[in-house]
Amino acid sequence: MTGNQLPTEQQPPSIEAQTDQSSPEVAELRARVADLDDKWRRALADLDNLRRRTARDTQRALAEDRARLTAQWLPVVDNLELALQHADADPAAIVPGVQAVLSLAVDLLERLGYPRRDDVGQSFDPTHHEAVSTVPTDEVPEGTVVHVVRPGYGDDARQLRPASVVVASRPG
Repeated sequence: MTGNQLPTEQQPPSIEAQTDQSSPEVAELRARVADLDDKWRRALADLDNLRRRTARDTQRALAEDRARLTAQWLPVVDNLELALQHADADPAAIVPGVQAVLSLAVDLLERLGYPRRDDVGQSFDPTHHEAVSTVPTDEVPEGTVVHVVRPGYGDDARQLRPASVVVASRPG
């Protein structure tokens, strides 16, 4: 017997002996671990399937929205083509048709949630306007929009594009 060893009758039982002694508990724990492992693997597979299905459904919804939006623009395109067919006619006769097409397009943008902004006379607001120039004038207060170069579309909640504007400045 060495100095660190206990007499054989006093040594703790070996792992194998403990396993043999508690075999029903170990078997139950192993079954529980196997059951939990199976549930974990199934949950991972379900999550992976959900990710794939969500990605597929999102792509399908985007394609449907794109098709619906494009279909709403078809009357605008049709009327522009009709205007071009009459390009050889008297220009004065074409202008009302082009104005009608413009009105149709602006109405469509409004129905889609992006109304055309009328900014002349409004105070310059960098969240809705992009100043492209200033003009000295005493007729309106400084910082007032005096001309719209390119109209803006949208409202306070959703803006498609800011308006490009000319802003009043002090003379001199």
